[in-house]
Amino acid sequence: MSAPTKRIVKELTEITQNPPAGCKVRLPDESNIYNWEILMDGPADSVYAGGHFKIALTLPHDYPFKPPSINFRTKIYHPNITNDDKGAMCLGMLRPDQWKPPNKLMAVIVLIQNLLSKPEPDDAVEQGIADAMKNRRAEFEKTAREWTGRYAGR
Repeated sequence: MSAPTKRIVKELTEITQNPPAGCKVRLPDESNIYNWEILMDGPADSVYAGGHFKIALTLPHDYPFKPPSINFRTKIYHPNITNDDKGAMCLGMLRPDQWKPPNKLMAVIVLIQNLLSKPEPDDAVEQGIADAMKNRRAEFEKTAREWTGRYAGR
């Protein structure tokens, strides 16, 4: 088993045995350790509370030297997640210039949870949603709750 494969197996074992609260991690295809599925509950202190979000985490074959990619499979109204069928996430530590090989996937999952609790409108990929969050907070929260109910099974 190669060193990157050993590391992925080790991290997967740690996360499945002791997942962050409100998360489950599994391999949709047991023969492919590079594609993970995360089932994440919306944090209780957020407009996403009560929602259940499906997230794809894809590891590059040169992990840990390159960052994983994160895609929300559940539609979400969030300034840091693209509002299209890709659901790509803007997350600082996942940028190639900021990723460091010692970073762990557990930290990535916790960072996703934190971003659901506290979106970062100044680092948005959806500028319209960021503007609503900054300037029309009640409208942003109402829409985020509606989308959570509609798409995330609340």
